[in-house]
Amino acid sequence: MAQPRILVIVGPTASGKSALAVRLARKLDGEVISADSRQVYKGLDIGTGKITKKEMRGIPHHMMDIVNPSSVFTAHDFIVHGRKAIEDILARGKVPIICGGTGFYIDALLGHITLPDVPANPTLRKRLSQKSPRQLFTILKKLDLKRAKSIDAHNPVRLIRAIEIAKTLGKVPVRKQTPLPYRLEWLGIKLNDATLRKRIHKRLLARMKEGMLREAKRLHREGLSYKRMSELGLEYRYLADFLQKKIDKTELLRKIEQGNIEYTKRQMTYWRRNKEIKWRAM
Repeated sequence: MAQPRILVIVGPTASGKSALAVRLARKLDGEVISADSRQVYKGLDIGTGKITKKEMRGIPHHMMDIVNPSSVFTAHDFIVHGRKAIEDILARGKVPIICGGTGFYIDALLGHITLPDVPANPTLRKRLSQKSPRQLFTILKKLDLKRAKSIDAHNPVRLIRAIEIAKTLGKVPVRKQTPLPYRLEWLGIKLNDATLRKRIHKRLLARMKEGMLREAKRLHREGLSYKRMSELGLEYRYLADFLQKKIDKTELLRKIEQGNIEYTKRQMTYWRRNKEIKWRAM
C-alpha cells in the first residue's frame, strides 16, 4: 500500500510560502497546516503575517489561533495538535500541505527529530525568567556550547528550555530521527538577498499601515504583559519596547527590519542541511 503523500513548503520569511501553499492546495485538493511558532496564538495577526481569510481563497488552514498568547505553546504541543491535523486531513482524502518558517517545529512534527523527555522544572524556570537573553545565552554556552551555536540567542523561552535540558541530561542530546510513515515531498523557496530585503522592507511598511502598532496596544490592553510580548519575539519584542518608550519609531522600524533579515539567515542555515528539499528560485 502506498504511503500517504504530504507536501512540505519551507523557506525564509517574506518569500511567499503562504501564497504558494494556497495555489498548490487548490490544484492538489489539499489543506494547509501552518508551521509557525507564533501563528498558533490568537490575536497575533498582523505582526506574524498571518494569512487572511481572503488570501486563503477557501482553503482550510490548520494550526492557527488555537491558544491564548499569554500561554506558552511548546514544540511538543505542536507535535500533538499537528499530527491530529495531518490524520484528519488524510482521513478525508485530502493532501496535507505543511507550510511555514519554523524549521524545528516542522522537523519535530514529521519525526525528523525526537524531543528529549525532560519535564518542566518550575523552580528553575522562575529563576531563569529573571535573566536577560544575553545572560541566558552565557549560561547555555557554559553548559552546552554545541547547542548554543544553533539556538536563537534572543529567544528566552528556547534558551530556558535548552538550559533546563542541559542541566538535567548534561547536554542537549543529539536529535534522533523517528520518521513518520508518509511520503514527504519537500519544496523550498529561495530568493536572492536583495529581493528578500526589499520584500521584508515592503512588508514591514504594509504591516505598520495595516495597524501593527494598534494590534500590540490592543493585546496589552487585553492583558498581555510587555514581558510576555517580548518573549514572543521579533516584531512583538520591539513593539513592547516602543510601547514602553524604550525606543522611538525610527529605531522600532530599524530593529524589526534587521531582526527579520537576521532571522531569514538562520532559517536558510537550518534548511540547507535537508538535502531532500527541492529549491525553487522566485
